[in-house]
Amino acid sequence: MKLVFFVLLAFMHGITPVRANDFGASVIITFNARGVTSTTATGMADPFTKRRLTPDDPVRVASVSKLVVALGVMRLVDAGILDLDRDVSDFLGWRLRNPAFPDVPITLRLLLSHQSSLTDNVDYVIPVGGTVQASTADSKAWDAAHPPGTYFRYANLNFPIVASVMEAAARERFDVLMARLVLKPLKLDACFNWTTCSDAVVARAVVLTDGAGAVRRDHLEGKRPVCPTVAADDTCDLSNYKPGINGGLFSPQGGLRINARGLATIGQMLLRRGQGFLKPASFKTMITPSWRYDGANGDTEGGFWCSYGLAVQTLASRAAGCKDDLFGDRRRRIGHSGEAYGLRSGLWIDQARGTGTAYFITAVADDAAKGRSAFNAVEEALLQGQFGARK
Repeated sequence: MKLVFFVLLAFMHGITPVRANDFGASVIITFNARGVTSTTATGMADPFTKRRLTPDDPVRVASVSKLVVALGVMRLVDAGILDLDRDVSDFLGWRLRNPAFPDVPITLRLLLSHQSSLTDNVDYVIPVGGTVQASTADSKAWDAAHPPGTYFRYANLNFPIVASVMEAAARERFDVLMARLVLKPLKLDACFNWTTCSDAVVARAVVLTDGAGAVRRDHLEGKRPVCPTVAADDTCDLSNYKPGINGGLFSPQGGLRINARGLATIGQMLLRRGQGFLKPASFKTMITPSWRYDGANGDTEGGFWCSYGLAVQTLASRAAGCKDDLFGDRRRRIGHSGEAYGLRSGLWIDQARGTGTAYFITAVADDAAKGRSAFNAVEEALLQGQFGARK
């Protein structure tokens, strides 16, 4: 019945309707700083066993992972281990530069805000045995037209480098480091690429399919994957891995496995302005936009990206050409969106009202129709059904 409601809502508000097999499963949780205020889950976590989705089932949450990585970075900044404005070459032990602008240093602030001049014109999934140094040595990895710090271009490749810097500075493998810095302090049974999650959480993995039954990710059948990362051949030996060489091994750009309640927990901490988790200055630095679209200073991807902090996206921008009003109410929200392998996800907080929303939807077609905003029509139907569509 809920799917029928979403489709009817789409018709009523001029949103292109979606087919049932495009919708898959969904969960949406609303919360305030004190706790969860509502929870709704529909569909199958595992369509092969017919296991129903619950708010406690973990999913590969895609680029919402970037916000969580930034929390880890800011914890290291608070500890005096990292500096947002220091040349990351100092940590990596080799010179990271855009070959077109060799005199301009690359910093964590630029990497986290997608102003580093890196692009996704090379593969950001770097397998066992590969290095971020080799990947960024390819001139195609860089935007030759814009110096670092002058132009926004969303690029996943930024985050394997961020993770490598974290590893080199802390001398700890990224997945373990993130568990220590972020996940355990927030009491979250979550993980990057399944390594630090409990067996009970692994057994509840949400299978990502294309809606027609073809598996795209995480058909685990209750078992932890033998290789938690990407290997170019059958070798997946991480025993001799040196932290700092390839922080992309555990998918910092999108590989966080977490359930919707866990996302809500992170959102509640953000509503409390990081109290007890981040220093006030670090929280403010993270959420304050480092970049705002002015008509010429970035690639908005059709109005999707218009205001961005340190891995924190701001919705409902007012700049001409921006179409980032996902909720349809023109209210400012901060958080991050996610899109990969048929999944759409988001964690958003409305600071003025002290409320937040965490959600994900599976089995959304890659070419599914846009709504009124630059977001997917299915996301709009879900969220505007919850909060009231724009009039």
